[in-house]
Amino acid sequence: MMKLLLDTHIFLWYIAGEERINEHILALIRDPQNAVYLSVISEWEVIIKYQLGRLPLPVPPDQYIPEQRRRHRIAALSLEENDVSALMGLPGLHKDPFDRMLIAQAIHQDMILVTVDKIIQVYTGSTALKTFFVT
Repeated sequence: MMKLLLDTHIFLWYIAGEERINEHILALIRDPQNAVYLSVISEWEVIIKYQLGRLPLPVPPDQYIPEQRRRHRIAALSLEENDVSALMGLPGLHKDPFDRMLIAQAIHQDMILVTVDKIIQVYTGSTALKTFFVT
């Protein structure tokens, strides 16, 4: 069993049925043996982008995200104090605070972060981060 943490864009692509996610990653996400999570960090990011007018959604994100998580059997991942403390051990490679928090959370929770972000991939050589890079 794998514990997969979906980066925000992967979650949005997945629920929209985007073809940008390769078949191997789709199979991992759909495999009922794997635990798939969306962090509250991603929900926070979606809400901010929605409020800024940069992310159109069919209904407001406070309704849309939980509904889509349930529909696609993706669990919510809360943010814990120790997740935040894990930021102290991260090198300053990425400036996006949402991505840095997802990286710290994935490391602390021993999860595999599913992403397309090439900067995040650099962390796999300098930290305990495990990723699946979507190409």
